[in-house]
Amino acid sequence: MSSDARLTLITRPGCHLCEDAKAALGRVVAVTGDRWIEKDVTADVELEREYGDRLPVVLLDGKEHGYWRVEEERLLRDLTTPQL
Repeated sequence: MSSDARLTLITRPGCHLCEDAKAALGRVVAVTGDRWIEKDVTADVELEREYGDRLPVVLLDGKEHGYWRVEEERLLRDLTTPQL
C-alpha cells in the first residue's frame, strides 16, 4: 500500500476489533477506490502513547475519524463529499 493513502488504520496484533476494521475498510475502499495503510502501535512509541488501548483508530487525511468501530456509511460519505 502506498504512501498516497488517505486512510490509515492504527492497530495492534491480536486485536479482534482491528480485524473487523480491516474488513470494513476493505468494503469501503472497494466502493471508493481509495487506499489505506496500517500502522501497528507496538512498532511506534508515539502511536502507543497517543492511542494506547483505544484501538483500532481510523485516520482520514491524517485526522482522527473514529475508533473502536468503523462507521462505514459516515466514512463513505466523508471520502466522497468534496472538500470545501
